[in-house]
Amino acid sequence: MTSAAPSSPWRDQAHQVDRFVERFGHPGYRPLACYAALPLVLTPELLHYLRIEFLREDNVPWEAEVDLLLSDLCRPVGYELYAMDTQVRAYLLAQMQADPVWQQRMAAAAQVLISYTNYLSRTDPHRRQKELDAQRIAAMTYLGDDACRQAAAEIADRLSQLGTQAATGTASEKTIRSELAFLTRLAQEQAPQLQASAALVEFAELVQRLLRQPEAVSPETMGRSYRVGKVELTPGVYPLQRRGASEGLSGLPPLEPQTVEVVTIKFEDTPTIPIAMLEPFTFEVLTYEEMLIRQERWHVRSHERQALGYLEPLGSSVFISMVAIAKGSFIMGSPPNEPERLEREGPQHNVYINDFFMGRYPITQKQWQMVAAMPPQQQELTPNPSHFKGDHRPVERVSWYDAIEFCSRLSAHTGRQYRLPTEAEWEYACRASTTTPFCFGNIITTRVANYNGHYVYNNAPIGENRKETTDTDYLKTANAFGLSDMHGNVYEWCQDHWHNNYVDAPIDGSAWEDNVADKNLTRMLRGGAWSTYPWFCRSAYRLSSPPGGSRTDIGFRVVCVAPRDL
Repeated sequence: MTSAAPSSPWRDQAHQVDRFVERFGHPGYRPLACYAALPLVLTPELLHYLRIEFLREDNVPWEAEVDLLLSDLCRPVGYELYAMDTQVRAYLLAQMQADPVWQQRMAAAAQVLISYTNYLSRTDPHRRQKELDAQRIAAMTYLGDDACRQAAAEIADRLSQLGTQAATGTASEKTIRSELAFLTRLAQEQAPQLQASAALVEFAELVQRLLRQPEAVSPETMGRSYRVGKVELTPGVYPLQRRGASEGLSGLPPLEPQTVEVVTIKFEDTPTIPIAMLEPFTFEVLTYEEMLIRQERWHVRSHERQALGYLEPLGSSVFISMVAIAKGSFIMGSPPNEPERLEREGPQHNVYINDFFMGRYPITQKQWQMVAAMPPQQQELTPNPSHFKGDHRPVERVSWYDAIEFCSRLSAHTGRQYRLPTEAEWEYACRASTTTPFCFGNIITTRVANYNGHYVYNNAPIGENRKETTDTDYLKTANAFGLSDMHGNVYEWCQDHWHNNYVDAPIDGSAWEDNVADKNLTRMLRGGAWSTYPWFCRSAYRLSSPPGGSRTDIGFRVVCVAPRDL
């Protein structure tokens, strides 16, 4: 499929699509845009589904999905809802319809879309069924003349039912007008495919005019009839008539009463993350087991695991990788017999944790720079505060207040509730169902964490002292939940105030914050760092720091409140 000729009426749209493809330098971006033009509305999960289903062999990278949704070919129309530019979509559909190969691809994609929407209707009844119906009907119009006539007949039948409801008073005027707007807009969007049902398209255009400017439509036009298959549609049966005019002031048009509908839109604090949007990823887990093999005390067991997560786009192909952490309970704190254990790590107590999402890695310097460029919420942020420079190294030299501002900006940008983890959430995520000092077992080595390896814990092997941070994926390993760098590299801020022990600590996973006016009370740090002894990296180790302080070994990671059971 080629671009439109210079004299084509689609010249501007062709250039727009060409620029998109050339910008990223991958030929697979063009067919992805074509498939994305088929649905009326796009979601990240639907676009991913289309890419996997039809472009797997073309090696189109997953980043292409985000690149397309954030390009000028699409625009956001709601939370995680995108619509392709109307003219760009019409151009791509026209190009596909003129190509025999793409005609077959359109039909195959339509079958997949219908199956997909039917599946969502059955398995997720909380979804808006009206939107799923629109996607299904739109897909039908790509399946040939018979399916187009069937789609037109379904729209016409539903319009006829609205007329009956209007005549009998079984539905409110507001409901009828809303459904009319939905059905006629659907017919207009699919007008190129509904050419064999021109009467339906013409009727839809008239109703749209009546919804916007009823005074511009003559009584004769209101009385016309439009036959679509076996159904006859007449605009006059709906509550669209011109309202009676009152006497106007001298020299001015007559005044007409208007009904104004005021709609209040309430955004939830935690917008949903559809389960189909969560993608599995594979990672390596290393566990140290104590046994004597070839004169070595510790044996390393390696195995692969999978977890679910999603990518939060920040722009310019920069993302935060978030991992789903399922709810559960655990014993927080260290047992009395744990080597190097401190009194501040007790008493041990059972804590229940709700579902949440946690950053797979500490926030990197590139991610920090992207968010630091976003509009301030409470304070300014230094664009590049870190001592050890590197886009993929963790950001450091950031205070607790800096981390809070980062979360506020990220929340405002995404519409999701991002924040620092509570201390309980952090330890639950770090342990990943283990009870040993480290998620890797009873010891730690510099093969799995970045700390001062010249010191050892529990007779572990001596390692290296890197004396600086490393890239967040440098060690290529994770705990059983799929989280990396929970031990070492940088300390991580938590939401809680510091307390000397766990006496009277919450048991529901919430943040333990004192209700006092003093904003300089010390806050929690967890995880150890590149500069520390290995015992400071234990899952239960706790440290405090003034919230306004910053060091080259302090960073953070974010969590997002989970809106549903995982």
